[in-house]
Amino acid sequence: MDKYEEALNEQIEILKKCQEEHQLKSCFLCDKLFECALRDEYVKAVYESMSKGQGGGFEF
Repeated sequence: MDKYEEALNEQIEILKKCQEEHQLKSCFLCDKLFECALRDEYVKAVYESMSKGQGGGFEF
């Protein structure tokens, strides 16, 4: 497992813990979805794990 996958797994655990604390099954059910720093960090970790740090843009 490389550092990007480790960072992603860490972010997944943080996100799951938040969902459990708020009794949600998904971030999409949260009213703070678009302003959530935890989710932003998770999305960044997903991108980094896919690109393996090779850069490039990440736009929706």
